[in-house]
Amino acid sequence: MVEVATVDVPPGGAGAPPHRHSGPVFGYVTEGEMLFELEGESERVIGTGEAFWEPGGDVIHYQAANNRTDIRCRFVVMMICAPGAPMLTFVDEEELRARAHLRAPRPATAKPAR
Repeated sequence: MVEVATVDVPPGGAGAPPHRHSGPVFGYVTEGEMLFELEGESERVIGTGEAFWEPGGDVIHYQAANNRTDIRCRFVVMMICAPGAPMLTFVDEEELRARAHLRAPRPATAKPAR
């Protein structure tokens, strides 16, 4: 199964809580800036006109937050679902603690206000 969706994150919005997808996800930011973080990778900002992807499977997607407090972030995603599996599964606090060693180090300072 393939699903295509447009996601709007309001100014300063955190986006979806930590989750994983059963298959790969491909996306494109159409407005604003997304703060994006996958397990094992440092968080990064993806701006308007830039693409992103995640492998799906066991990898936790920690953030797809709006990096700006003054404008919305909008992106389009194409998600490919593994047969018989849910498209998206939220990760509970117990699993986050158990896998904390797999998360890239967090930035030591807060982001500048915009």
